[in-house]
Amino acid sequence: MRSVFTVLTAIAATIAASPISHSNTTSRSLMNITDSIMFNIPLPEFTIRRDNELPNKVDWTSDGCTSSPNNPFNFPFLPACHRHDFGYANFRLQTRFTRTNKLKIDMQFRTDLHYQCEHTFAQGVCRALANVYYSAVRVFGGHDQTPGKRMNNGLLWEYHALVDIYEEEVRKAQAAGDLPLLQ
Repeated sequence: MRSVFTVLTAIAATIAASPISHSNTTSRSLMNITDSIMFNIPLPEFTIRRDNELPNKVDWTSDGCTSSPNNPFNFPFLPACHRHDFGYANFRLQTRFTRTNKLKIDMQFRTDLHYQCEHTFAQGVCRALANVYYSAVRVFGGHDQTPGKRMNNGLLWEYHALVDIYEEEVRKAQAAGDLPLLQ
């Protein structure tokens, strides 16, 4: 009986110390870190962490705001795009890029875009374009989420409606002299 107990204790100790057990703990810890960086810290702190790659165990790569709608007035959306890319990349790597998590990441993107508009000129135009960016990622981004995404005609209609609102905001701001006329 004592030898069976000794063997079981040795097996339990081996399992507890195994890389698989440690890997699961590390994975859970990395997920918690990713969630915190994605959803719990202010955008300026995210940018500092990204610039210093802290922690270095997550994916900080970003293509900026490529594939985004045109931003002719150069609103400062790049930090928001960086965090959005961070979310998509790390949730994919952690195999949890689900429809629900994509929506959470996209909603944080909208919050970050609106934050970036708080201290810009022509805030109404900036927020209108931020809404277009958000709608664009809802409609066109992250098709590899699980379960698979089908084109949502309601979201596509909303995207086009938001583009129209943005264009109207631009016209009003230009008429008021708040924005330059573009060629």
